[in-house]
Amino acid sequence: MRPWIVLLCLVLVVPAAFAAPMQTPPSATTTATPPVPSDVPLLAPVVVSGVVSGPGLWKVSKGDHVLWVLGTLSPLPGHIQWESHEVEQVLAQSKQVLLEPKIRLKADIGFFGKLFLLPSAYGARKNPDGKTLDQVMDPSTYQRWLALKQKYIGDDRGIERWRPLFAAQELYRKALKANGLSNDGGVSGAVAALAKSDGVPETPVEYRVEIQHPRDALKAFKAAAPSDMECFSRTLDSIEHDLPAMTARANAWATGDLGALRQLPDSHRRDACVTAITSAGFARQLGLDDVPAQLEAVWLAAARKALTDNASSFALLPMGELLSPTGYLARLAAQGYTVEAPIGLDAEPATAGSAAPAPAGSAAAH
Repeated sequence: MRPWIVLLCLVLVVPAAFAAPMQTPPSATTTATPPVPSDVPLLAPVVVSGVVSGPGLWKVSKGDHVLWVLGTLSPLPGHIQWESHEVEQVLAQSKQVLLEPKIRLKADIGFFGKLFLLPSAYGARKNPDGKTLDQVMDPSTYQRWLALKQKYIGDDRGIERWRPLFAAQELYRKALKANGLSNDGGVSGAVAALAKSDGVPETPVEYRVEIQHPRDALKAFKAAAPSDMECFSRTLDSIEHDLPAMTARANAWATGDLGALRQLPDSHRRDACVTAITSAGFARQLGLDDVPAQLEAVWLAAARKALTDNASSFALLPMGELLSPTGYLARLAAQGYTVEAPIGLDAEPATAGSAAPAPAGSAAAH
């Protein structure tokens, strides 16, 4: 992937974290979190580990055609082995797997262009005019940054010259890893392996943006970069105060406790960081200011096509879009599709085409 595209994808795909090594004990267990200094905010007492099945599947149907949807979550416990017999049964009978919606950037650039753009891409990651973080934010925010940086990153002087948006992303990634959390717990990889074993093709669901003039795009980024202090401050808040809730949400997903997932608060850090990108001047120039709406439209079109073409299909979708009364599945319900939540999830206010929770294990019958 082109270096400047890596740069933009880094801030658009938030949050990111290195996956922790997977364990394979015989059954789901809980282990105590590693000891941390006394001044570090404490996580929930235990983090789920071992073999877990995760949440049940949502069922979207029209006539006798069905789309089964697994809600994904980030972060998840870092030491889980996800195994869902329900998903295995559904995939064995599915004709298509819809991957999570993503943005794909494509640039018209050759080999020499990559060489010349590499230094520029790294330059775009840094604050303009060689400024350091203490020069672009108020003293109290900077002191909060220093305390968390020391805990999770250490004595890295180079990061002090990064833009707050990039520095926040790196801090968040390190904090998750240090506290036993991972990006997706290996779920997407496990689904891919099952689909390959069953010969079920995976279909990327992408909003494609083609950049005709990459060099001009880099200049646009530098000239109209994100106002990223809201993202930076929200990231500090999340690490200081929200890690216990993140851990509880991760545990709830692993154990299939959808009621807890609905009730546990979300810091909305990701929303603040994505907004910082999509509202910046350069984003409008590149056609990135309407990404959420475009991603929704692309996924809904792919879901409708899968429901038309296949008797049974499978999809991965962020849990927030399943639990929200205005999410992707609510949009399908409003268009006349029947949407059934798994057992264990209280019904939302009635929407067009909605129905009672699907029986556990009902996937095997379809």
